[in-house]
Amino acid sequence: MQAIATLLTFIFWGIADLFYKIGNRGEGNRNHLKTGIMVGLVMGIHGTYLLLTTHTNINIIDIIKYLPVSFCYIASMIIGYRGLKYLELSISSPIQNTSGVIVALLFIIFFKEHYDYPFYIALVSIFIGIIVLSIIGLEKNKKERKEFNKKNTFQKILTLTILFPLGYCLLDGLGTFLDGIYLDKLELIGETASLIAYEYTFALYGLVTFIYLKVKKEDFSIVKEKPKLAAALFETAGEIFYVTAMSGNSTVAAPIIGSYCVLSMLLSRIFLKEKLSKKEYIGIFLVLIGVIILALLDV
Repeated sequence: MQAIATLLTFIFWGIADLFYKIGNRGEGNRNHLKTGIMVGLVMGIHGTYLLLTTHTNINIIDIIKYLPVSFCYIASMIIGYRGLKYLELSISSPIQNTSGVIVALLFIIFFKEHYDYPFYIALVSIFIGIIVLSIIGLEKNKKERKEFNKKNTFQKILTLTILFPLGYCLLDGLGTFLDGIYLDKLELIGETASLIAYEYTFALYGLVTFIYLKVKKEDFSIVKEKPKLAAALFETAGEIFYVTAMSGNSTVAAPIIGSYCVLSMLLSRIFLKEKLSKKEYIGIFLVLIGVIILALLDV
């Protein structure tokens, strides 16, 4: 069940990433805030549904107990949404998408875990594949980065192209590491309780952001934000399976789930007609080989 849940998380978050790209293509400095509102809305509805149908025994103490994990994830996603506008200018790919491999290594180090050679071969394959994709991506967007550097201050360049993706990696990686501890290694909280706690925390963030936009008299309509709504639905669907995946063998699940960017690249090639070079296909192939090996190990 854990292997299936891990692969479903990989698929749903890869699809969500595609819709995040589509939803943040428009102009405006508050697109990332609108994305957060939509995700908070969907998660709030789903959290309420779980609360009413599963009769999970959860209280404010559980939400506070899970708050460190929720904070890491929500903060990283806010940074991620903001950085979508500057994705082609940053070094986000090499930094962000290696977090799953790094988290797996942290679990091995801190919890003294041992695996056979296929596990480490898979990790290396994923890591090399992502680095290949990252280097190629940076080369492809050299012209855009030069134009951006001419128009902006050093502080803004540093923040948007280096500090944002670095912040995302650290927060997302820490969140995944803590989730492995909460759900798998020490079993500090149940799957459903953790999901409700996270979704309600995100719903609160969405509500506060919605009020902020209203105070700023920013136009916002759910009907006009269909790509963001689609992204929120797939994000939440992935989250449902994520807690199951991480409550099993989180060391194996983390690098698989963290590699969902390659699925997003393939979907962008199909639906957004983004071009991929032969070298990029090689990078994607290496990542997918690693994902398949890890998934087979987790069956």
